[in-house]
Amino acid sequence: MATTISRFSITDLTQRFRWLWMINAFFMPWLALIGIIPAIKTGNSAWLALGFIIFYVAIPILDYVSGQDPNNHDEADVPALDADNYFRWALFVALAGVIVVWFSAIAYAWYAQLSILGLAALALSCMGLGGAFLNLGHELGHKKNRPERWAASLALGIAALPHFSVEHNRGHHRDVATPHDHASSRLGENFYRFMFREMPGTWLRGWRLEADRLHAKGLSFWSTKNEILPGAIITLLFFTLVGALCGPTVLAFVIITSLLGHTNLTAANYVEHYGLLRQKLDNGRYETPQPQHSWNQNSLISNLITFQLQRHSDHHAHPSRRYQCLRHFDDVPQLPAGYYAMFLLAYIPPLWFKVMDKKVLNWAANDIDRINVLAGKREHYQAKIATLAHS
Repeated sequence: MATTISRFSITDLTQRFRWLWMINAFFMPWLALIGIIPAIKTGNSAWLALGFIIFYVAIPILDYVSGQDPNNHDEADVPALDADNYFRWALFVALAGVIVVWFSAIAYAWYAQLSILGLAALALSCMGLGGAFLNLGHELGHKKNRPERWAASLALGIAALPHFSVEHNRGHHRDVATPHDHASSRLGENFYRFMFREMPGTWLRGWRLEADRLHAKGLSFWSTKNEILPGAIITLLFFTLVGALCGPTVLAFVIITSLLGHTNLTAANYVEHYGLLRQKLDNGRYETPQPQHSWNQNSLISNLITFQLQRHSDHHAHPSRRYQCLRHFDDVPQLPAGYYAMFLLAYIPPLWFKVMDKKVLNWAANDIDRINVLAGKREHYQAKIATLAHS
């Protein structure tokens, strides 16, 4: 796990090396298809899963080698940086790149007449594309101008998660780090239990929030003002087009791959707020979200390819702040590794608990009332804290 300080910093990535953000359009998405050549050469379709291995093995290694970047911009430079349209266009170009690669993957799956094994291997590699769509939809969906909001609908529609912007902006950001949030994981809750709570919970909350908003305005759910419907129409048209042109087998591949892509979002939600809790005030409301209510991470490579998503502490405290401006804070919970390594750790609950439970308890100074604990596990952790106190 990286502890070294990177030779490069966020200021390098927004100045002399700003072109590196374009790897999210012209290089990273294509790694999902890197296994096609060895699969063709060897006749072994298992090679199609190579992209999955690269994301979960090579990227954590690169994070370790490249080190951490805890640097921030001078706040006096932030207004000009925020207004620099290059960084907005980097998102649009990245979205176009991911669309091209995803459509190429679908065309290959249809043309090559892949076996079930081949489709499964390709789906594993392409699940990262779903994560890319959702990450871009997340960043674009936080903005107010029409081009970015429409681009977010396109990204989320193709990813088959059209409700995400509504749910995330009006639900998750409101309830984050409280027991009421479907997308905040609790101490003692394993990834798979969380997934079966988060996925249906966020779906229902997103649609309900939009229905309630429209009802309050006296509008029909089917109104053109419905912010979810454009993405939902794109999802329906996309699946219909794939089914009509490529047949039911490839359509099933696309749907399953999309669902796998959704697990990237679930994994991100799982690691971003594990065990963290906002305190309830005397008036019954929870305190305003602060940087300390999200886990932060500064691995240089992972931050580059996720548009600084790992600087999640600043994002939740200042949701409208653009990715190139997000800050590191010293006094917030820090993940021990980048997201790709943490996702892999989350998939193995005993390892996750061994690493992260200690960090949660240390952050909360062993105060159970400062922790978002899974129902039924409170006594277990109280006993653990008592043991630590007497050791």
